[in-house]
Amino acid sequence: MTDVTERTTQDQTKLVFNVPPTFDSINAERRHRKERLAGALRIFGKLGFSEGVAGHITARDPELLDHFWVNPFGMNFRHVKASDLLLVNHEGQVVEGRRPVNRAAFVIHAAVHAARPDVIAAAHAHSIYGKAFSSLGRTLDPITQDACIFFEDHVLVSEGGGRIVLDEESGRILAKGLGDKKAAIHQNHGLFTVGQSVDEAAWWFITMERTCQAQLLAEAAGTPLLVNADDARYTRDQSGYPLAGWFSFQPLWDDIVKTDPELFD
Repeated sequence: MTDVTERTTQDQTKLVFNVPPTFDSINAERRHRKERLAGALRIFGKLGFSEGVAGHITARDPELLDHFWVNPFGMNFRHVKASDLLLVNHEGQVVEGRRPVNRAAFVIHAAVHAARPDVIAAAHAHSIYGKAFSSLGRTLDPITQDACIFFEDHVLVSEGGGRIVLDEESGRILAKGLGDKKAAIHQNHGLFTVGQSVDEAAWWFITMERTCQAQLLAEAAGTPLLVNADDARYTRDQSGYPLAGWFSFQPLWDDIVKTDPELFD
């Protein structure tokens, strides 16, 4: 597995860049996804995104493409280790692991993973600002550079957000509403993000939560000025693509590795 690359400058100085890793085996790739998933969950806990038993991040298995890894139901985000993760199929059966799976996690994530073969990971939590913003029944405005990441690349799903998502049809409604976007605001429920890696999906959720916070604060103080559409699209194209999302997560990953090395157990 490799996750760095070197570039040589004009004065022959070697610059080292983080890049998404490549793998020599399926097992190595599976282990990597599980470690990143455990780390992302701990980061969510560290950022205060936990709400009792609510919230889940999933990662598609690299070999069993209709299976995904997910955090156990009722386990604190801050305590999750790679060995705690559950392997679940699209029928909701726990294939590997000894703890129960959150029914809502299965319903939502199975539908999204089935509808979007490009999605490796998906994230949802009952974060405070995402919940608050979801009650407004609208999408985010391009009021900051960070908000532009989601310009024309997120949707409002208005149906079914007021009831716990336990039936498969509710999951399919959310997946259909998400379409080909990177994120959805589920009305009266919260935020949902996806990515081509755990890192990307987790980062979109984190920055979307903060974007909700920024807009709520700005609107409480006055009427925010909007970035014009052309500039918003330009900023989105420069900072809202998959590799940018992956890269933005790396400082958080480096921190959790130093503070929580037991996540690899």
